[in-house]
Amino acid sequence: MKIAIIGATGYVGSKLLAEALARKHEVTALVSRPERIPAGSTARAEKTDVLDTAALASQLQGQDVVITAFSGHAQGDQTYDYYVRGIKSIIAAAKQAHVKRLLVVGGAGSLEVAPGVQAVDTPEFPAEWKQSALGAREALNLLRQEQELNWSMLSPAAYLVPGERTGKFRLGRDQMLVDAKGESRISVEDYAVAMLNEAEQEQHSRSRFTAAY
Repeated sequence: MKIAIIGATGYVGSKLLAEALARKHEVTALVSRPERIPAGSTARAEKTDVLDTAALASQLQGQDVVITAFSGHAQGDQTYDYYVRGIKSIIAAAKQAHVKRLLVVGGAGSLEVAPGVQAVDTPEFPAEWKQSALGAREALNLLRQEQELNWSMLSPAAYLVPGERTGKFRLGRDQMLVDAKGESRISVEDYAVAMLNEAEQEQHSRSRFTAAY
């Protein structure tokens, strides 16, 4: 399968890249700094600017699946605006390139922690993550308005942490999943497993889902 990963050198993107390559897919890594792709990687690295919609559309041509791990978190006070501009450009580029499937790395902030209450709207939500969480929620809203794209968004558990690849986790929809201790967590490695599972076996077309232990 031909898979393009936008942001393939980031915190989540690097694990998506490793998982996709381990599964022997033909991967194109679309990144701002191609030199960050590990030496010896079989991925084809291409420099990209997600805000250049026309150029990005050209790079997405012929891909079976596009996975975007784009995030504006590093933009400080401009995180929300940058995130929304970026996801709008990615959506437009995917449509121009007639991409078969668009998989999006979402955030945990838009998951419900009580009926009708999203995590990002609670007083205890960490301030340093709020702008990116709001951006991810707006990305979900934009995708839900889409009439053309076959998309899926995978929101992680509240704590997305470095760890082991176990392949054992639960899937849910719009509610935050917690374990017996009341904790919501998943390793970045297992998050990547869940995303590549979706790429290979479509189960959440035009919807958001979540994964957690």
